[in-house]
Amino acid sequence: MSDPNQPKPTSERHVPVLKDRCINLLAPGIEAARKRGETPVVIDATLGMGGHSEALLQRFPDLHLIGIDRDEEALALAGERLRPFADRTDLVHAVYDEIPDVLRDLGVTEVHGVLMDLGVSSLQLDERERGFAYSFDAPLDMRMDTGRGQTAADVVNNYSEEDLVRIIRKWGEEKFAGRIANRIVAARESKPFTTTGELVDTIRAVVPAGAAKTGGHPAKRTFQALRIEVNEELDVLERAVPAAVDALAMGGRVVVMSYHSLEDKIVKKVFQAGSKSSAPLGFPVELEEHKPELKTLTKGTEVPTADEVAENPRAASARLRAVERIKARRAA
Repeated sequence: MSDPNQPKPTSERHVPVLKDRCINLLAPGIEAARKRGETPVVIDATLGMGGHSEALLQRFPDLHLIGIDRDEEALALAGERLRPFADRTDLVHAVYDEIPDVLRDLGVTEVHGVLMDLGVSSLQLDERERGFAYSFDAPLDMRMDTGRGQTAADVVNNYSEEDLVRIIRKWGEEKFAGRIANRIVAARESKPFTTTGELVDTIRAVVPAGAAKTGGHPAKRTFQALRIEVNEELDVLERAVPAAVDALAMGGRVVVMSYHSLEDKIVKKVFQAGSKSSAPLGFPVELEEHKPELKTLTKGTEVPTADEVAENPRAASARLRAVERIKARRAA
């Protein structure tokens, strides 16, 4: 009988979102490398607790996996989970927009697949002291890499009211951003914010109770905004998606799961740009240099099935897009 006080094994704590669909989308790029006599290389750019990576390594016995994560605790847990595949993995502490630097340091020139599972991880949500969740009281931190950068408390206590309105409205898409920012600034005059509970109480005081019927927990959007600001998530994503595309070998694929519209818009923009001809409007012949670099593999965004959501409720808001490189990379 297991000890309820002991943490669950990583494999039980983390159920990978859309696991089979992601692996099936990456598989043709891996097979293309094999046919050319190359060792397939896939980047799991948001390693987390390693669920997707474990499944990839189990299915493809010759695959070499590069796992990237900014969260050192996640890297350690993933390392334990992937220990049986240690000779086929490189786990790197980095932010996923640093893909070019990671590949250069490893001496890798191109890869055959890149997987990105965006947003906050199961580990970060489950570890109360990290301060990502509004459902229980914890230090107001929200850093994915706890070794560097400002915390959510720094943002809440030091940003001007104008800047708080801007990030809560822009990153959280919160229509009550003005009220929330005004109350935060007033409350911090008497006592700086240190915990998530204090912030939740402040938000509850100004968000109408009826808003929860359609928008969920009243603090949900503000917490999303703070998390994005603290970790520079969308700035990182705007650099990371083009970097992933640029790293692809012919036939290689990028698969991205996003969890809110701001992320999906960035992914969609890069994928659509690469999937269009660059020939001038009305040009009679499409020259080779004008042909698209990418082929879209998903019709719009794919969403989880009801069964997948039942198995893993955190998959409910997932939106998946994927592309394949169909034109050779430009010479550096």
